Amino acid sequence: MTSTARGARARARIEVTAAIKEEARRQLAAEGAARLSLRAVARELGMVSSALYRYFPSRDDLLTALIIDAYDSLGEAAEAAHAAAAQEGPRQRWVAVCAAVRRWALAHPHEYALIYGSPVPGYHAPETTVPAAARVGLLLIGIVRDAHRGPGLADLPLPADLRPEAERLVADLAPDLPPAAGAALVAAWAQLYGLVGFELFGQFHRVVEDREPFFRHAATRLADQVGLP
Repeated sequence: MTSTARGARARARIEVTAAIKEEARRQLAAEGAARLSLRAVARELGMVSSALYRYFPSRDDLLTALIIDAYDSLGEAAEAAHAAAAQEGPRQRWVAVCAAVRRWALAHPHEYALIYGSPVPGYHAPETTVPAAARVGLLLIGIVRDAHRGPGLADLPLPADLRPEAERLVADLAPDLPPAAGAALVAAWAQLYGLVGFELFGQFHRVVEDREPFFRHAATRLADQVGLP
């Protein structure tokens, strides 16, 4: 086979893979992840099921690809916001990343639901999803690390009964940070996605109306929580 023919086949595979994912995302929006079906995707694309299986051997393989794409898209948005605020202080960079997470979620609600909504019955995410899933968390850890190495972090309380778990957390995630900062980071990470999820899934209806300033205020309080100066 000539290099030209191989290149054409590779491009065709990329195009078909993209079409499969796009149709799967449409089905996610219409039916939810639990009802995603390779046969339905193939039918909508005018493919026989056996042909689609050459691209994604199972529904779980397709779900994994969509999950990695969603995490990577979210990570790229957060990283772009962080880069745009590179000359700012730690608190401003923290809020910029948090705001980027919210904007992405509002623009991609079904993909956000796929990665941070209810688990898909019978699906267990493989280790291959971890690097993409970690991108936002690593950005937030980096901001706290920069502050720790530079102007310093505020003293954070750490109950004695939490210290062993906090020490384990920083050993796994950021060995150069104080244990109290590690525990605060994990709590802030969970609260960030809780804030976004409450807004996205309607929990703020008739509670919080002016949501962007509310979110920025909450993100700033999370910066306090992790000790950013």
